Amino acid sequence: MSKIQTLRGMNDIHPKQVKEWSYVEEVIKSVVESYGYEEIRFPVVEKTELYTRSNEAADIVTKEMYTFSDKSGESISLRPEGTAGCVRAAIDNDLLRTDKPRLWYSGPMFRYERPQKGRSRQFHQFSAEVFGLSSPEIDAELIMISARLWKKLGIFEGLRLEINNLGDEQTRKSYSKALVDFLTKFSKELDEEAIRKLTENPLRILDSKSPAIQEILKGAPLIEDFTNQDSKNYQANLLEILDEMGIGYKVNPRLVRGLDYYNQTVFEWKTDLLGSQDTLLGGGRYDDLVEELGGKPCPAIGFSIGLERLILLLNQEDKIKLETNLDIYFICFSESTAQEAIICAEKLKDKIPSLSIKTNLGLESASSQFKKADKSGAKIALLIGEEELKDKKITFKDLRSNSDQETLTFEDLVEKINKIKN
Repeated sequence: MSKIQTLRGMNDIHPKQVKEWSYVEEVIKSVVESYGYEEIRFPVVEKTELYTRSNEAADIVTKEMYTFSDKSGESISLRPEGTAGCVRAAIDNDLLRTDKPRLWYSGPMFRYERPQKGRSRQFHQFSAEVFGLSSPEIDAELIMISARLWKKLGIFEGLRLEINNLGDEQTRKSYSKALVDFLTKFSKELDEEAIRKLTENPLRILDSKSPAIQEILKGAPLIEDFTNQDSKNYQANLLEILDEMGIGYKVNPRLVRGLDYYNQTVFEWKTDLLGSQDTLLGGGRYDDLVEELGGKPCPAIGFSIGLERLILLLNQEDKIKLETNLDIYFICFSESTAQEAIICAEKLKDKIPSLSIKTNLGLESASSQFKKADKSGAKIALLIGEEELKDKKITFKDLRSNSDQETLTFEDLVEKINKIKN
């Protein structure tokens, strides 16, 4: 049988990478939960209509979703993003009627698009969502959470924050018409993708990667010319808070988000170090989505972090410093000493439950096993050979000092390890 490889755009995460992922996820979780956010979990498979009813012109709906029929004939989809599922879960579990929940979740998303650096068909996001609050203070809180996270990860100075205000539904309609009227004059210069967006969702043209289209857009109308005074005041209040907190930003009047349920505040944290995939975090308000998905009117805002891109950047900047949690590496050379080693390891854990112990059962040479012990990051090597087996003792070696090894009884070994641990 020929070797079966992973699907294109679906990537394995091997043990060393998992340690990096776990480190980053724990840092994000600790920051978000320090602001009172709680975890929610929901399925990766949902009814297709959850995504199509509010985003019929979005790219992820028109060409990127993994959609299929189950055995009952119902159309279902792997989730291409998390916000719609989080809203559905909040409605189904009656979280919105009794509270103004602040939630976070993390997990895989799926989009059928061209794999490239920082973009896969199965990718992972960490997201935070807030329901029931409609003031610029909660918008500012989400931005402050993200800024604190970047500082904790050591990358704050290398990122830039861009903000825009998309106004309300009437703003979007008026601006979309003005944008279509302007771009229609350049229809012969637009590519096929831009023409499709012009018909289906004109605002999506604003973040086109085409230099030619970006040149045309320099003369296009700006959305700020169509927002009402309430939206202008809302953004001014938000920016005032950010100024007070010393968080720098750039107002980008052409910033839009990839899904068409956004309104009012939208924001992104960007980097110049990852090429075209330059957005690490994106977020904004979606005040009408709860009602669109069957709930009562409820304002909402959230953000999502692309974990692949974040970890790529952290590794590129050498910001992930992993420490091993392994205390002891057990070395043995034969079946009889291996049997004694695993029994001894269990007895040590009974005496000192916090111990982490890895027992080498490969029975390689002493030099090979000591190299592996050193590479493992363990603080201590224990060794059972034929002499130790006969004398009912264990050899102790501190791997992180130049001290001589000692041969000890089990009771003396427990006492010595306890002293080191405490």
